[in-house]
Amino acid sequence: MKFLRQTFESFRFAWQALRSNLLRTLLSLLGVTVGIFAIIAVFTLVDSLERNIRDSLNFIGDKVVYVQKWPWTFEAQAQWWKYFQWPEPSYKEYRFLSERLENAQAVVATDGKGRVTVKNGNNSMAALIIGTTFDYDKISDVPLEKGRYFTQQEVDNARNVTIIGSDIAENLFPGQDPVGKALKIKNMNFMVIGLQQKQGESLINVSGNPDVKCLIPYGAFAKMFQSINPSIDIAIKGYDSDEGLVELESEIRGLLRTRRGLRPVQDDNFSINRPEALASAISGIFSVLTIAGWVIGGFSILIGGFGIANIMFVSVKERTNLIGIQKSLGAKNYFILFQFLFEAVLLSLVGGMAGIFLVYLLSFMNLGSLDLQLTTANVMLGLGVSSVIGILSGIIPAFTASRLDPVIAIRAK
Repeated sequence: MKFLRQTFESFRFAWQALRSNLLRTLLSLLGVTVGIFAIIAVFTLVDSLERNIRDSLNFIGDKVVYVQKWPWTFEAQAQWWKYFQWPEPSYKEYRFLSERLENAQAVVATDGKGRVTVKNGNNSMAALIIGTTFDYDKISDVPLEKGRYFTQQEVDNARNVTIIGSDIAENLFPGQDPVGKALKIKNMNFMVIGLQQKQGESLINVSGNPDVKCLIPYGAFAKMFQSINPSIDIAIKGYDSDEGLVELESEIRGLLRTRRGLRPVQDDNFSINRPEALASAISGIFSVLTIAGWVIGGFSILIGGFGIANIMFVSVKERTNLIGIQKSLGAKNYFILFQFLFEAVLLSLVGGMAGIFLVYLLSFMNLGSLDLQLTTANVMLGLGVSSVIGILSGIIPAFTASRLDPVIAIRAK
């Protein structure tokens, strides 16, 4: 009980010392404030970017692999001529895989055409038209607000039906329920059978903004947009395990190499892409940004730490006489040590909280599709780093004060 009372007294002395030298306190905590702001701002930005990108990748499916011409790697930029010569995946290859794959839940062919004008009466807008086969909802999220999904018969017979995004509904059918009504795509009537929920534009439009999409059966899309030798993306849904996906990729590779007549010594002339691989590549970039944040913030915190240590040495010098009086009245060494250590930690914590508050204000900025969120983990990290800096900066001055001889200290002026 006595220890707790003395600890509280140490805290009270520290608070009074900071209040009595307000200008000096503010100047000394600036370094810590800037440092914590830099670190937590970078962490918040990186976390928000990662979350936004992973949400974007959810639109292209979980446990899904894509058979495409171009790989989702950065090396494609350097070796573009190699990939340029590869053939595009075809609808016949989609049929070949869908009939033979044993480790797949769904095999889907998709193709898209951007900035196509869709109309309803005098209302029109540019939309992204996606032609797809029946199992598209198994590999990509299609959250319906109204209406229904395609039937197998509609897809097989290439019916002129469509599922539209919320922006299309708002522009072409203002104040109306679009389900059951018709719109025109390339002057052809399409019946709206479903309306997707509003989802908003993501940071990276891997599969396009879902709010401006028109999903239509692949056959209807091919009749309007594709040439004699159409190219498509083939999306294949695997089972919910990494081992199953590895087996699926091996099966795809074997079947497609056979289909394209590749000899054992020849390299693949197609890419098997996974969203997880793209996410891992992006995470590597974020790791570099995180290190940069630590370096930038670390210099500021180091300067702030030296500033706090300097202030604490000045405080010890100014209060040497008071320390002697406290010791002569029975104050223990730990009481004096805690008094100055609490002052350093409190000073650093105030600076850290100021930096975190600036990041909190930053989170209210409108950055378009990027939603900045200050997480509890980052707040705790900022407070933890501030506390450590306070302890490291104040431990030597506090220890020096606690070891002063009371007789010599009382005589100090």
